[in-house]
Amino acid sequence: MSSIWAEKYRPSDFSDIIGQDEIVRRIRSFVEQKNLPHLMFSGPAGTGKTSLAILIAKKLFGEGWRQNFLDLNASDERGIDVIRNKVKDFARTKSIGDVPFKIIYLDESDSLTREAQQALRRTMENYAGTCRFILSNNYSSKIIEPIQSRCAVFRFKPLGKAEMGAIIGRISKLEGLRVGDSAKNALIDSSEGDCRRLENLMQSCAASSPDITEELIYSTAALAKPKEIKEMLNLAINNRFVEARDMLLNAMLSNGLAGLDMIRQIQKEVLNLDWDSSKKMKMLDKCGEIEFRMVEGSDEFVQLEALLSGFALLGP
Repeated sequence: MSSIWAEKYRPSDFSDIIGQDEIVRRIRSFVEQKNLPHLMFSGPAGTGKTSLAILIAKKLFGEGWRQNFLDLNASDERGIDVIRNKVKDFARTKSIGDVPFKIIYLDESDSLTREAQQALRRTMENYAGTCRFILSNNYSSKIIEPIQSRCAVFRFKPLGKAEMGAIIGRISKLEGLRVGDSAKNALIDSSEGDCRRLENLMQSCAASSPDITEELIYSTAALAKPKEIKEMLNLAINNRFVEARDMLLNAMLSNGLAGLDMIRQIQKEVLNLDWDSSKKMKMLDKCGEIEFRMVEGSDEFVQLEALLSGFALLGP
């Protein structure tokens, strides 16, 4: 976790892991038996994968957990050498304490090269008696099947509105912040189920003022307000193209948004428009086409103007 608050509010007990109840229940039973299979944590960022891995080590090894826990970020060290050297050297030594194995945590393991994954596969076999692996990734499909078959796979889900609301309430109380209902909804909407992003955003807002408002959140997160996006879309659909384009350019320049950021916000607000489903489907199809063109290198301003003109042609 990157922010000071994210470290400050890192869970200290299994009950502190929010929104992953079934996963926590099964992991707790492993820890109580002091026996783990190899584990794979897969899911979006900021949902508790790293926190749960560290919590497992703390509960198993107590005060000496750091001597028995190797934390590697596979996106930084993704080649075969890290598996042959660091991982193998740590795995071949015995653990300190009464737990018969150490733990190696490979964060962002989907960044490992295919050769590194093949080497990891053999290491997991050869040192199963002295070491357990916890692999964390966003996309389990990028992990080769032989590794997946050696792991108990746990799929993490984005945190829901209720869980995010509970986190906001807890942090607000401990930090002496005042967060109104509109600001709370803005925090939840901006974070998209990512607890780490939520804590970073709250910390950034709190540096400016203990009164966290909707305006402060959107300016800090560098996002356009949903009502502005919705107004722009309504202008485009009602054939007021020039006004819609001016509002689009102003939103991008004043908030420092890239074209892809704007596309994602537009896509979210399309679903909230008071239009029939067939028009919404055509608008979403157009969003996908424009996003593809931008990813391929097309000029973002020209493509966004093309998007608005496409919406205008769908109008009444």
